Amino acid sequence: MPLSRRTQRGNLFVFRICSYLKACLHIIKVDLASGGAGESPDNAENKGKMAPGVSSVRYVVLYGIVLVILSVVAIPSVVVLRLYDWNKEKAAINQPFAYRGEDITIKVYMHEINQIVSMNLEDYIKGVIAAEMPAEFELEALKAQAVAARTYAVKHMAIFGGTGSAEHPGADVTTDYKDSQAWLDETRLRVKWGANYGKYWRKINQAVDQTRGLILTYNGEPINAVFHSTSGERTASAKEVWGFDYPYLQSVACTWDRQSPRYQETKEITFAELEGRLGADAGIMAALQSGDSTAIAGIIDRTDSGRVNKVRIGAKTLTGQEIRQKLELRSTNFTVEPAADKLVFKTIGYGHGVGLCQYGANGQAKENRDFRQILTYYYTGAGIRNIFGS
Repeated sequence: MPLSRRTQRGNLFVFRICSYLKACLHIIKVDLASGGAGESPDNAENKGKMAPGVSSVRYVVLYGIVLVILSVVAIPSVVVLRLYDWNKEKAAINQPFAYRGEDITIKVYMHEINQIVSMNLEDYIKGVIAAEMPAEFELEALKAQAVAARTYAVKHMAIFGGTGSAEHPGADVTTDYKDSQAWLDETRLRVKWGANYGKYWRKINQAVDQTRGLILTYNGEPINAVFHSTSGERTASAKEVWGFDYPYLQSVACTWDRQSPRYQETKEITFAELEGRLGADAGIMAALQSGDSTAIAGIIDRTDSGRVNKVRIGAKTLTGQEIRQKLELRSTNFTVEPAADKLVFKTIGYGHGVGLCQYGANGQAKENRDFRQILTYYYTGAGIRNIFGS
């Protein structure tokens, strides 16, 4: 654990005392060698003319002063300051989220216990990475996730000018992944990882420690560092998903995520279930009675990244986002075909598709790209800076 500012200032004080003592000892040495007079120009002419015994008396007096300073000031100062740091280290061990010196505190709304908890920002980021990204991923991918997660947090923190959580006043972020970033404490991680807990937790700590304080910025401000699991061919722009255009959230090609277990999925939904989810006014059954099953569904158009923009289901026209939510599809990059008494949806990718692709980041890391290269690829034109100023 690094020394605190108080200890550093104390050490400087002790150093100055020691310098003074060294000067005193030097005077004694010169005094003895010269017969009692100093070597300054004012005393040069008196060299060897001091009365007998004066040198011994001066030696005893100066040596006594040295002993007093050592026993009363210097040695106790060193002991007290080291005890201060030792007690601080002990407190940090006993309290996982102890506030440490210049470190920053974030206020987190724990949705499972309905309570706001203050914790160290870097410790919070560890819990986010552990919840949001597989710990077996490459270290550089985990580091990229750490910077993205920290950026998201900083942008929402009140002390950095953020608005905090709209639904939970007083909190900067929440642990509900639907509203903010997911987060897990060490107790639940021990259950989640089992025998791999020690290995994975060390890896998570390494990823956070090696990116300490780093965030993504654009024009000097923290960006909206959104991320998703699997993009599938291309990421999506913020504009096509949410209608807001951010220069750093543009669509980019992504071919590194094809090993994702969520890259493709086929989902079958019966016509009866379809009408139940979309409502009777969707006219699913009426369309079936016409005898033309192909009239039940059809994709109207797609976005620039290849995702569904609008789709017709029965008598309804829905956006890709709406149909994904209502039918619980993995993404809006899908095809739809009728088959007997159902519709077959084939999706590519998982998530909204904007920003960092987690499986893509891992694929890039396997090709020896570091976290900076990964981040600046997915966040077009963004820079990286340290909130601690170093």
